[in-house]
Amino acid sequence: MAIDDKTQTELEAAAFRRLVAHLQGRTDVQNIDLMNLAGFCRNCLSNWLKDAADERGIGLSKDESRAAVYGMPYEAWKQLHQGEAKPDQLAAFEKAKPAH
Repeated sequence: MAIDDKTQTELEAAAFRRLVAHLQGRTDVQNIDLMNLAGFCRNCLSNWLKDAADERGIGLSKDESRAAVYGMPYEAWKQLHQGEAKPDQLAAFEKAKPAH
């Protein structure tokens, strides 16, 4: 089944919005867990959003891209939801060391 470029973009945008909504709802999942399991986290996703804006000459700050992904300012999210990383999480992160 062939999909035209516009439809492809719309489908990808819908999937992105659903991923962001899912991550906003799963505040129990820490970024370090995402990094250890998938090699990316909410911060990565917000950086990719900012990179895409930069490539198109759209002014999107790091704070704005993070708020778009977190659903609130990053500092507020950290205060509400981010816990201290446990030694086993830190060890797994050091072992995996994502390269980005």
